[in-house]
Amino acid sequence: MAIATKKLHLPASLRPALAVVAVALIGAALIPRGPDPTLPMPVMAKTPIVMPDGNTFYAQQFEVTVAEWNACFDAGSCAIQLRVRKGFDASNTPATGLSYVDVNQYLTWINEGTAHEFRLPTVDEWNHMAHSVLPEEPDPIFTDPSLTWAASYLTEGNAPRGLKTQGSFSTSPEGVADLDGSVWEWTQECYAGAADGLSADRCPAFFVAGEHVAAMSYLIRDPARGGCAVGTPPAHLGMRLVSDYPA
Repeated sequence: MAIATKKLHLPASLRPALAVVAVALIGAALIPRGPDPTLPMPVMAKTPIVMPDGNTFYAQQFEVTVAEWNACFDAGSCAIQLRVRKGFDASNTPATGLSYVDVNQYLTWINEGTAHEFRLPTVDEWNHMAHSVLPEEPDPIFTDPSLTWAASYLTEGNAPRGLKTQGSFSTSPEGVADLDGSVWEWTQECYAGAADGLSADRCPAFFVAGEHVAAMSYLIRDPARGGCAVGTPPAHLGMRLVSDYPA
């Protein structure tokens, strides 16, 4: 069956403009969107953290704030919007009430928007950058291994529980603030561990680090309600970005 066709005749004066529009549309379809120039780069501590093996990484000076988090929400990349209590400022209040799923939404957004490679720290990295501001571990109260839980119960819980604005706690020699505060920070390490053959996308719980290291279900936002897999429940769950490269 023949299909009737009809040529479209345009005035010569409109043909250059149409060509420009066609090129622009094709370019928009083929070229991926680049970094967002309006997105501020996260502020990192100027001095890198040097690990015992000589490897270095850079840590965000403060934890991600409510204002920074809500920019991700406003962009449609983070699922929840955070609010601050009366008397607090979103620009200097740590973002809390975050699950492991939530923080990975933020990571995806900030990496795409800045074209930088940010990630969560490992447990070893977090412990090393915090060792100068955290109190030394006390000697065990009980020597019987079966009473380890009781010793932990009696010696943990010294960190303040109330949420405070950034800069309210200690600062490490490298310039990383509030590692000894009331926010426990998600790490990238699965509680089950790679040795058990579990990939990160199938891990049921991840370590969070603060006054002590605890393991939390990846879906938990409020540790007081959800509890934790191992250790005393943290006060608040938040996040801090690290990178292998200066920002």
